[in-house]
Amino acid sequence: MAKKRFAQFAKMGATAALYVALCFVFAPLSYGPIQFRIAEVLLLLPYYDKKYCYPLILGTFAANIFMYGLPDMIFGTLATAIVCLAVISSKNKAAIAPAAAIVNGAAIGLMLYFIFEEPGSFWVMALTVAIGEFAVVLAGVLIFSGLEKSNRKFIDFIKF
Repeated sequence: MAKKRFAQFAKMGATAALYVALCFVFAPLSYGPIQFRIAEVLLLLPYYDKKYCYPLILGTFAANIFMYGLPDMIFGTLATAIVCLAVISSKNKAAIAPAAAIVNGAAIGLMLYFIFEEPGSFWVMALTVAIGEFAVVLAGVLIFSGLEKSNRKFIDFIKF
């Protein structure tokens, strides 16, 4: 039992660390008004096991410490938590990308609007964030669906 619990914590830690690493490696794409955050591909993981919500929320919080500070830590982490709830409630992977795009577009668009204080820019920022989020998460849906079909052990590997 202790060995299984350790393995779960290790998988959670690795997931949070991978999220942060992907944000940093692709930093120019991960932050700002036009985002294409590659790490968001990992938002598909809670579809397979809801325990992935914890490391994704923690990873988002950690990755957001270094860019816009407290506003990003709050808005970004809250957006990830809401998307995780939508993902674990979803019965269809195809619904995940639009949900993630709407939530992140609204939350991050609002945060960026207040940070940059450009009149009328909320909709532009919300739209650019939403488009990037949709593209990344849709790519994740396609990748995960392909892995499910081509490798039967994939699901066993990612489950806790």
